Amino acid sequence: MLTRREFVLSMGALAGASGALACPAPLSNGKKHAVLMLNAACGNPDIPNVFEPALLHVDIGDSVTFLATDAGHNSASKKGMIPEGAAAWNGGLDEELTVEFTVPGIYGHICLPHYDWGMVGLIVVGRDLHNLQTAKKIRHPGSARKVFRNLLKELENQT
Repeated sequence: MLTRREFVLSMGALAGASGALACPAPLSNGKKHAVLMLNAACGNPDIPNVFEPALLHVDIGDSVTFLATDAGHNSASKKGMIPEGAAAWNGGLDEELTVEFTVPGIYGHICLPHYDWGMVGLIVVGRDLHNLQTAKKIRHPGSARKVFRNLLKELENQT
């Protein structure tokens, strides 16, 4: 019997992903998206504890399901890194969690057990980056500081 991770990765391979540890393209049907919670980066097992994709763009009203692909992870919104008026979330460990995004802006999210190690991500809802400067001011521990800084730079380069 395949584990959930093996199944998701095999589906990505069937869809044309290359490389022995390649991740599937972000799962999406236009309104529903998925973020994998993984023990190691796809294609690079030397990078532990990651969200795939780490940076995701969605439309207002879309939902994102955080898939407990590997054990020991969760997704929680990062205080100060979500738009004003948006609902915060805090999924349980090993819990598949779906969040609907109705307020435009940038949402930072973390894995609580691996936050210090840099298991963080960004979701951009719509094209509104009004809270970018606020998100950039939030302080983070350990490797999360560098990973968030790189994701925010990548986001700025896309605009």
